[in-house]
Amino acid sequence: MAKPNYSFAKRQRDLAKEQKKEEKLQRKKATAEEEAAALNPETDGEVAAESDVEAPKDQAPDA
Repeated sequence: MAKPNYSFAKRQRDLAKEQKKEEKLQRKKATAEEEAAALNPETDGEVAAESDVEAPKDQAPDA
């Protein structure tokens, strides 16, 4: 009879645990983004208009 490969089984458990953890993190991130979008419906994920306007830059006087 073949001997069980415990290290392989452990690796498979660890990979499954890591995958579950990543899926949970993605679900939490999606939920947080939905809540943020609900709180700020006017932005709709776009950059605010203030960043489109360039501020005048102070230039050093010519010497």
